[in-house]
Amino acid sequence: MVPSLTVETTATADLGPLVPLLAPQHPLLWMRRGFGVAGHGEALRLEFSGPDRLRDAAIAWQHIGAAAAVTDPLNRTGTGLLAFGTFAFSDTSATTSVLIVPSIIIGRDKGQSWLTRISVGELEPLVLPTIRPLGSNYRVDLQPGTMPDADYRDAVAAAVLRIQSREISKVVLARELVGRLPDGADIRRVIDALAAGYPDCWTFAVDGFIGSSPETLVTVDAGSVTARVLAGSAARGCDAASDEEAATALATSTKDQDEHRYAVQNVLASLRTHSPNVMASEMPFTLKLPNVWHLASDIEGDLIDGSTSLDLIRSLHPTAAVAGTPTTDALRVIGELEPFDRGRYAGPVGWVGADGNGEWAVAVRSAQFEADGRITAYAGAGIVAESVPERELLETRMKFRPLVEALD
Repeated sequence: MVPSLTVETTATADLGPLVPLLAPQHPLLWMRRGFGVAGHGEALRLEFSGPDRLRDAAIAWQHIGAAAAVTDPLNRTGTGLLAFGTFAFSDTSATTSVLIVPSIIIGRDKGQSWLTRISVGELEPLVLPTIRPLGSNYRVDLQPGTMPDADYRDAVAAAVLRIQSREISKVVLARELVGRLPDGADIRRVIDALAAGYPDCWTFAVDGFIGSSPETLVTVDAGSVTARVLAGSAARGCDAASDEEAATALATSTKDQDEHRYAVQNVLASLRTHSPNVMASEMPFTLKLPNVWHLASDIEGDLIDGSTSLDLIRSLHPTAAVAGTPTTDALRVIGELEPFDRGRYAGPVGWVGADGNGEWAVAVRSAQFEADGRITAYAGAGIVAESVPERELLETRMKFRPLVEALD
């Protein structure tokens, strides 16, 4: 039986920064540049697993949205009924994929703030979330998990041999770092550090999965679709001259241009059945983040088939930027060379509204925080024929930096 949700959005005074409004142990957040949505409680939780998890989520959400009674005088992005979501990377992952509808959502955008109440049946009386100071400072030392440095270099070397034999064109290999939170640690401190250090990334927290991603998997808004593809990376320079040299080297690197081209063509091919006019920027540009340069391309088009954001992430996932090319063969190689379950790393993370509009990122620069305090952080690198194992290892270290620094 489909639950009948009652939803009411009202304009409100600006309640200030979102992170102090989060629940310390169960934060729900989607934010960039200080604006976004934060959730409290769970009015509804939907769990999915297996190869049909994205299809099942899209179907379930369509039914829930149709059955909901929504009062939303603002009628803008992020108001009304919405669910936060995070999906496992692999069809065989033991980690569940979830859509979580909060009981209360606080929204904040330029010039507008709002509060949404959601309940099964009649609405509960409004109780504003309490602004709670962040807990005490703490430090977590992350250590290699199932894949020490030497093993990762060996895996990269094995992948290069497979690429040179033309078994695949590209594969993305990840590794993990593990640690443990001290008792009573306020994980909002990690979220706050990520948001402050990487304001132009999507900072997210969904079901203990936390990170700051620079890569938009897909945004659907009023019949239009946009995405940002990142593939190809270089460390920032230590001064202005070396930083410019790093950006120029990345922009002219055949290895990185090849890696980026695979990723862009993969996204375009996945979207064309939904948006025949979808186009990418003519040339990739260098995107500057605090610790890294990326090759980036923006993609946009108009939807012709009424697809929702959940329909599109089903078409797009996994992209070549986090899996490889050809996808099926790359996934098989990942399964053979990575000795761990990626969980939600490199899967879709974001939110979806009752109308199917939504914003989803590729869940990189991320870590899973378990209820017992365990932390598993993930980072990967795209491997092509010219890849050098030591350089790819250094790239993963660079990509771990946001989480390592947030926990330091």
